[in-house]
Amino acid sequence: MSAPTQSTTRTLDVPGASITYDVHHAGAVGGPPPLMIVGSPMAASGFAQLVDLLDDRTVVTYDPRGTERSTLAPDGEVSVPVHADDVHRVAVDVGLGPLDVLGSSGGAVVGLSWIEQHPQDLRTLVAHEPPITPLLEDAPLATAAQADILETYRRDGFGAAMAKFIQLVSHVGPLPADYLDRPAPDPAMFGMPTTDDGSRDDLLFVNMETMPAWAPDGGALRSSGVRIVPAVSASGDGTLAWRGGAGLATLLEVAPVTFPGDHGGFAANDWSPDNDPAAFAAALREVLAAR
Repeated sequence: MSAPTQSTTRTLDVPGASITYDVHHAGAVGGPPPLMIVGSPMAASGFAQLVDLLDDRTVVTYDPRGTERSTLAPDGEVSVPVHADDVHRVAVDVGLGPLDVLGSSGGAVVGLSWIEQHPQDLRTLVAHEPPITPLLEDAPLATAAQADILETYRRDGFGAAMAKFIQLVSHVGPLPADYLDRPAPDPAMFGMPTTDDGSRDDLLFVNMETMPAWAPDGGALRSSGVRIVPAVSASGDGTLAWRGGAGLATLLEVAPVTFPGDHGGFAANDWSPDNDPAAFAAALREVLAAR
């Protein structure tokens, strides 16, 4: 039986940023290997429900540079390899490696870059729905759609851009040829602000400057010695991130694993009240134990 989970919070200075991360100690002796959860742009707080359910192991969570408790210097760089270097530095600072890793969405993309740079840090990466645009059959149009969202953000701000982002990631199947010619969605339809507050530091859109162009090196991943498990969601069939997970599975010549829920199946909230974090945690345990 494990003792109640206790958490400690640490701050690590890295080039161009300051990273805050948490180590959740399960207190079990001889338990499963430690797990790090990586999101992007999602910060540690988004995984709180899942962490509470993984009380049989030590879990590390962190806030990516420029989100919540982590800071970004005015001249700090934001890119997939830089995010990967940040999590490498956190893993070294924690000193519990090699780690099992759950990468969610952009965090799964970061996890793949982490393997390419520092494979010795990881045992297993569960790459849950990485939105890897270059692996999509409609990659040129999907890239153009994300560039349009970024331009909307720069011109009109968060609400207008977020409405376009929700429309894109909710679309099922390859984008039609006339996708960019369609009318822009009304932000109010999605509960997004209709006025521009002038801010331009939201990490989702800052990531969009570089993440859509990032492509994994299949050869480097296959020869890394890290077990990579591409994962898709049960209710996201055909969406952009689901297709990214399926594309990664094809690249690595393995079958994807299906996790319960939607793209954020590890959390139940107003957007996704039917998600079952306990079922997600059980599926994650099963995948990690299958090594």
